[in-house]
Amino acid sequence: MHSRFLADQHGGVAPIFALALIPMIGLAGAAIDYSRANVARTALQATLDATTLMVAKDAQLIPPNQVNTRANELFNASFGRDDVQSLQVNATITTATAGTTVTATAGGSVATTFMQMLGRTSMDISARASVVTANDGLGCVLSLNPHASGAATAQGTASVKLNGCSLYDNSDDPSALTVGGSATVTADFVGVVGGIGSSTGITATNGIRTRIAPVTDPYADVVMPVFSGCDQNNFTAKNTVTINPGVYCGGIGVNANAVLTLNPGMYILDGGSFTVNGGATVSGAGVTLVFTKKTDKDWATVTINGNANVNLTPMTYGPTKGIVVFADRNMPQGTSFKFNGGANQYFAGAIYVPTGAIAFSGGADTATTCTQIIGDTVTFSGNSNLAIDCSRYNTRPFSTKVMRVAS
Repeated sequence: MHSRFLADQHGGVAPIFALALIPMIGLAGAAIDYSRANVARTALQATLDATTLMVAKDAQLIPPNQVNTRANELFNASFGRDDVQSLQVNATITTATAGTTVTATAGGSVATTFMQMLGRTSMDISARASVVTANDGLGCVLSLNPHASGAATAQGTASVKLNGCSLYDNSDDPSALTVGGSATVTADFVGVVGGIGSSTGITATNGIRTRIAPVTDPYADVVMPVFSGCDQNNFTAKNTVTINPGVYCGGIGVNANAVLTLNPGMYILDGGSFTVNGGATVSGAGVTLVFTKKTDKDWATVTINGNANVNLTPMTYGPTKGIVVFADRNMPQGTSFKFNGGANQYFAGAIYVPTGAIAFSGGADTATTCTQIIGDTVTFSGNSNLAIDCSRYNTRPFSTKVMRVAS
């Protein structure tokens, strides 16, 4: 009897099939659960990418202790999948000279349907995104005022050609950048924290963008040189003369038709003005002009008049390397600096006047290779050529244009 039972093959398929059906259903169900989890993860990644970009855009405006809060607000406003449970979003911001990096992660779980019979009730999903706001080094004009209307302006019939370089405006005013009259601005890129009064006269190879993050002042850590006494008082060049670095109390004046040569080094103007009259010529290689006030009652300023011939390049060593004009940050906001020498005016390196109102017109007929203009406000009133091939002058690059995303 026992042997006949073992040999009997009738009706044995059903229990075997029933036993085999359990893992088959589990495998088919697992594929469905995995597919649902993968769709949820794709949505998680896409939302996190968008969130990280938005955090990067406002990175310099978000207090460090509110980065996570802001990231969660942005993420939750866009992510609409109720099937993702235990959702967590975290973000960090790292700032360096080369740019700003925002890194974010998101994670959660998706409940399973079929895999529960195999003992797995949920599947974890996660995503990671990193955005780098890189410094491409192509900034050559920057207005630092955070709220002024017309913080950067081209007026009248000005023709401003920024050859291969970009204009940035940190003002959040709706008319932060103003190009009026028949003025034109040609640049690689134009970026404004606020808005543009009119973009009709603006041509930008790589676009015009508003509502950008403010650009960091590239020379914010450069300190004023320490000095004492006066080497010259109320100096005026009346003919052909060469002078040496030192402290010039009461400024430096250059009469019409005079020719002034500056030997390499630092020239500290304690009060007065660096005034160059029409027809005068000023030249110097490896020079930094520092504008301040210590013994004089007035702050030192610049006045370059029309038809002046100016050719100055910056010091390439020391704390002010790369800067050809450096103005004291303690100056009253809006102190006037007039660089209106015209077609033959060339200041290589950085004109750095962080609290001053820079008026610029010149360089149109000069073989300009490197000029940065950084002021509280910047106004162009004539034909000007600027460029940013500054590697030999040790200027500091600035911009916020390039954004790279990596998941």
